[in-house]
Parts: sequence; C-alpha cells; structure tokens
Amino acid sequence: MIKIGLTGWGDHPSIYRENSTKRDRLFDYSGHFPIVEVDTSFYAIPSVKNVEKWIEETPENFQFIVKAYQGMTGHGRDNIPYQNRQEMFEAFRQCANAFHKSNKLAMVLVQFPPWFDCTSQNVKYILYVKQQLEEFPIAIEFRNQTWFQSDREEATIQFLRENGLIHTVCDEPQAGIGSVPFVPKVTNKKVLVRLHGRNVFGWRNSGTPNWREVRFLYDYTKEELEDLANKIKDLESNAEEVFVLFNNNSGHHAASNAKMFQEILNINFEGLAPKQLNLFEGEF
Repeated sequence: MIKIGLTGWGDHPSIYRENSTKRDRLFDYSGHFPIVEVDTSFYAIPSVKNVEKWIEETPENFQFIVKAYQGMTGHGRDNIPYQNRQEMFEAFRQCANAFHKSNKLAMVLVQFPPWFDCTSQNVKYILYVKQQLEEFPIAIEFRNQTWFQSDREEATIQFLRENGLIHTVCDEPQAGIGSVPFVPKVTNKKVLVRLHGRNVFGWRNSGTPNWREVRFLYDYTKEELEDLANKIKDLESNAEEVFVLFNNNSGHHAASNAKMFQEILNINFEGLAPKQLNLFEGEF
C-alpha cells in the first residue's frame, strides 16, 4: 500500500476550501491526503492538548509522521530548553504517545543533521534514541553521505534492518557530503520516502539570507514523477506500507506534485475528510 502526503498542512493554498481559516487547514488537508508530516515538532515539542485537537480534526484512518525534536537529533547543538536529555525525551514521548494511543502515529521521523557522519559514536547514539522511543516505530533519515559510501551502504542497511528501524529513502540534490543518494531499500515492513526536490543551488547555499525560502524550491516534471513512481512500486513489493512525503514546498509545488503522483499511480484514497463542507455553511 502506498500512501502519499506532504510535510506540514499549513502552507498549501491550492487545497484549502474557499474562505477557510488557518484553524481549518488540517481538516481541509485531510480531505486530500491520508498522511502528513508534523514538521513543527522539530522546532518545539507540541503539547498533548494540541495533539488531541489534531486527532479530533482528522478522519479515523488518518495518520501522522511526527518529526523528532531538533534537540534529540543534534541540530540544536545542545541549546535546548530542558534541564537534561531525559526530560526532553520524556516530553517528546508524551507527545508521540498521544498520537500512538489513538492509532494515528505512522512513525517518528528521526532526521539527523549533515554533520552526523558514519562513526561508531553516532551508531551508539542511534541505538540510544531507539531505546528512548522503543514503544514507537522509528524512521531514520541521514543527511551525510558517509552512511551510503560504497563500502558502507550495505552495513548501514543491515544495521537498520537488524534493529527494526525504518529506512528513509530520500530524493534530494546531489550536492556533496551533506546529501545522500537515492537508496531504494527496505529494512522494515514500513518504508518512508521523502522527496525534497533537486535544487542543487538552494541545497548548497545555506549561508545566504533567503536560504530557507529556496532550499526546497523545485517543481518535479511529469517524467521525473513517472520515474519515481516506478521505483516506489518496486519498494511496495518489499514492504507492507510505503509512505511518500513531498517536501518541495518553497514555491508551493508539493501539493500539485503529490496530486500528479497520485494520478500516475492511479491511487484513490478512501476515508478522507469531506471536501464540500462549505456547501452547508450557513444552513443551520
């Protein structure tokens, strides 16, 4: 089964109902896609109250991929608003468990930074994260090429497989050590695919003032999506569930690309939120 979604639900104007407000955006989103990445959890761990609100706003079979907080992955450089690491992980566990107990947690996405290279120390840290989040399915995303160098790729895949960790397959610009190749291998009954676009210039120029605005500025062509569709169908033959997330949204291309991808794969999602709710507004 292939499920398609986007990273975040708050910035995709093409899929919102006319006159809907910011508070309506998750509901609107869930009328189009069955999964979403909670990317705000990378910057601040959501409260259980907020999580429960999101759960109530989405259909029964809707699922969330919750991105690990930056302090857990080393992005924060130890500058985190918690007394210690244990307190931080406990706060995140409470958040993830709110999704989990409602059967709406697809997985926790643990995305490591570009400087997190393939060393024994970092392997041990991955095992530590696994121990801290042992009750949840965990996807690992690398951003450092050393994990997939020719002499290490198979060992990396085997490590993920032996520890029951979900491999995150990435389509992204090939821009040196801080990017990883497309490695279509399955290590768990689930596999995560994140499509970041192919904007090499934006990926490399992290020091420019508008870097975050252009990093994911990319519009996949139909031919590129058809090629990705064939690769993802191959992944499906080796996994029970394939989760595909479009992250190329600097120019609002993610939603339209995801729709085209869905059409190429001829997938119809069932159990989505109703899209025509606005027809009844003012009737009651």
